[in-house]
Amino acid sequence: MEHKLATAERKVLVDLVKIVQKRGLEGENGGWKEFLNFYDKKIGSSLSDPSRRSNDVLVAFLTTFKKKEDLQLFARVLQCDTNRNLIEKFKQESPDKETPEQRLVRMTIAHREYPIDYSFPSYAEDWFVSEMGKKKSKVMKSTRMLAIDCEMVRCEDGSEAVVRVGAVDRDLNVVLDKFVKPSKLVVDYKTEITGVTAEDLEKATLSVADIQKKLRRFLSKGTIMVGHSLNNDLNVLKIDHARVIDTSMVFKYDGAPTSRRPSLNNLCKSILGHEVRKEGAAHHCVHDAAAAMKLVLAVVEKGIDTTIAQSVEMMEAEKTRLEGETAKLLLHRIPHNVPSQELQGVITGDFTVEVKPPKREGGFYTAVITFNSPDEANQAFEKVDGDLVKDRVGLPQKLVVFKLSSGLGASLYVRKMVEDGDENSAKKRSNTEENNVSSKRQKREEVNVTHPNTESLCVDHLKEIEELKLKLKAKEVEVQAQDTIIAKLKKKLKKQSKDRS
Repeated sequence: MEHKLATAERKVLVDLVKIVQKRGLEGENGGWKEFLNFYDKKIGSSLSDPSRRSNDVLVAFLTTFKKKEDLQLFARVLQCDTNRNLIEKFKQESPDKETPEQRLVRMTIAHREYPIDYSFPSYAEDWFVSEMGKKKSKVMKSTRMLAIDCEMVRCEDGSEAVVRVGAVDRDLNVVLDKFVKPSKLVVDYKTEITGVTAEDLEKATLSVADIQKKLRRFLSKGTIMVGHSLNNDLNVLKIDHARVIDTSMVFKYDGAPTSRRPSLNNLCKSILGHEVRKEGAAHHCVHDAAAAMKLVLAVVEKGIDTTIAQSVEMMEAEKTRLEGETAKLLLHRIPHNVPSQELQGVITGDFTVEVKPPKREGGFYTAVITFNSPDEANQAFEKVDGDLVKDRVGLPQKLVVFKLSSGLGASLYVRKMVEDGDENSAKKRSNTEENNVSSKRQKREEVNVTHPNTESLCVDHLKEIEELKLKLKAKEVEVQAQDTIIAKLKKKLKKQSKDRS
């Protein structure tokens, strides 16, 4: 593994570190920032952006991971890069023979978010990993396709479980439409979205493993799996498949950044001329799978462009969505031991709370606070007692330090969903980022990270130092609260000892 990391491309190393950060993984010297403080005594974690660190630093960090599951995750990401290179090599060797299907596979794998979205924990025993086969040239030429879509519900532990699976072949024949019995207690069937009710699952007997077995016979000899945000479906089905076409990654809005993906419904309206579902109607996994397949066939058979123009209706819908975002606040980096009921003491006003569980056991969780109007959200944010800072993309947030009912101290961030005073700022910011991405990248590459004496780095350092100071302040409050509890316990023990004597 060390040799593979040492010879990997820089982009792959950066993606790996970002995946590690996203999953909260830790090596022998802790997480990424802990490692930087240990490895680089001079700069430390004040320069924590992986893309601004040298390959040697990235490799040194990644080689501190020794657990089998971590190494298997790294191997999976490296394999993604190998697949990408294999496709490029195949294209170069046979430039006139690349099929339209293969081009869409290549576009999916080349998407910058692919390594993160498709880095599954496939090392787990209950995952099915399809084989590419030895004759990779034949695999690359295969035009066989299978589109899938799943309906998911929310379980009591906050996780999602698949309850219905639909699949269609290239000819739009339905090859699978089955209900799945969830293994955990369901607390929200999301019927208005999924169309699935508790009654639908009363007679369901199939498990995820049973669905895997049914799909295995289709996933051979280079079959391409098709879907919209397909990674979500593969994740709940616990299937890791090498050849995929993700329509949310293949298609993009003209002039919009790659991070803003078009919805399946908007794609169908723009390319197919009809909606996959009427507004307010529930999803149907077979219909959604067929819609994704139709979109792919429109490109493969009719040569439809994958870059689509935004209609007035789409822009109005985006405006409405952003207006809805201004009525929300995001609470993040909430310690797992902070009960959600305690959040009522941090935010004032009339609101609803949607709690999103941590991605790993013992990690931080988040909560979305929704008010009746943007004005109420703004007023609530202004009343939050905390130091005002900005996150990495410039959104205003406050670091809040508070005491729990138990007497312990805790901290979290309260963040706005869009910038102040401009409901379209998120869209403007995204477009600005895309227009300037090449110049920013060039400037970053010109910076010598071993001698960060430029003005831009100083500004970044000051921002991160201020953030670290705020976090330190939160820790100090927590330590003081714990010291108070310890002092009370000592006093109580001393009194009990005195009473006994």
